[in-house]
Amino acid sequence: MKRTQLYLSEDTWNYLHVRARKQRTSISELVRLAVRDKYEPMSADRREAMEAFVGLRRDRKDLPDSTVYIRKLRKGERLRRLTR
Repeated sequence: MKRTQLYLSEDTWNYLHVRARKQRTSISELVRLAVRDKYEPMSADRREAMEAFVGLRRDRKDLPDSTVYIRKLRKGERLRRLTR
């Protein structure tokens, strides 16, 4: 791993600081992940795995309808409880 230094605006640093605390990680790790996701080419194995994952639950009959489940959550007390 190589070390580098970069300058961030105060607003960007504050945003990353809050996000890092919420995710219990470091600002450096957030920056590494963002750079990797944006600039590193996706390996063939990773692309194949992601394509295989798309629609994985589509034909499952044992799972409830996700639309009904989400709407039920939105009507309940969950949102009010989370915004306290």
